[in-house]
Amino acid sequence: MEKIGVLGAGHLGKIHIKCIQASDRFDLVGFYDPDPEISAGVGKQFGIRRFESAEALIEACHMVDIVTPTVSHFDCASKALRQSRHVFIEKPLTTTLYEARKLIDLALEAGVKVQVGHVERFNPAFIAAQPYFSNVMFIEAHRLAQFNPRGTDVPVILDLMIHDIDIILNVVRSTVRKVSASGVSVISGTPDIANARIEFHNGCVANLTASRLSMKSMRKSRFFQKEGYIAVDFLKKETELIRIMDAGKDPDPFAMLIEPGAGEPPRQILIDKPEVKPTNAIQTELETFHDSIVHNTEPLVTIMDGYASLDLAYQIMEKIDAGLKMG
Repeated sequence: MEKIGVLGAGHLGKIHIKCIQASDRFDLVGFYDPDPEISAGVGKQFGIRRFESAEALIEACHMVDIVTPTVSHFDCASKALRQSRHVFIEKPLTTTLYEARKLIDLALEAGVKVQVGHVERFNPAFIAAQPYFSNVMFIEAHRLAQFNPRGTDVPVILDLMIHDIDIILNVVRSTVRKVSASGVSVISGTPDIANARIEFHNGCVANLTASRLSMKSMRKSRFFQKEGYIAVDFLKKETELIRIMDAGKDPDPFAMLIEPGAGEPPRQILIDKPEVKPTNAIQTELETFHDSIVHNTEPLVTIMDGYASLDLAYQIMEKIDAGLKMG
């Protein structure tokens, strides 16, 4: 088993600790959190060692799981990389692109693995949808959440929308041509609701909406392609496949028929729900990171993936800032 330590024992840090303890791949050496009250409670709750400093924890393990606030990601990760430790780091990768580039350099110099915690890649609904993606040309994503002060240290783009940014960059195998965006700060000092339109060089367009001011939570995306689309509910962990095909002489009795007219043969709409295998996405992403270290393979969400998502997020924020200044 690989020795792992957790930096950060807040809400998400506790979830990571629980997932690590539930896995047979890890030897959890302990955790570090600068808050003495949190540390005392976590040490008692999970029965694990509380380290007195981040440096002491890093020294004691082989891989480091960074679940601290975004503003401290760079400091924690750079310390671990300078000690040649493998690093799992929650999204977003860092606060700035400069910090992200520096971490890339440190990771290359250390020759270690780094995986970024874009957990929706491991959502079982998205995994079930992946075999059906084929030249997606339009994406519509809504990620809405009720207000929670815990995420307001960064704009909603880095807090929520970045999940969907990573997903579209994974699905659309093309480079970004144009970014348009708008947003507004309502409660916090940074945008709390935002919309972005991403145009790719292959013609695909993605329309992303994120809000942390909703009355109810929603995490839905639809991926449109020729003769159908795939709907993914990341919150309910459900996938729906809608296909349009020739009805033929013996159409499916449960299918919806379309009469195109002008002498065209009837078509049918088939709705299918692929099997979604229940999994713990956080535990899965941590275990796949472990496996990439053991088998010396590329992590499923690389540090370059994390950088690409952060880069696009900053392009969106720049467009929002420019629009607000013009207003």
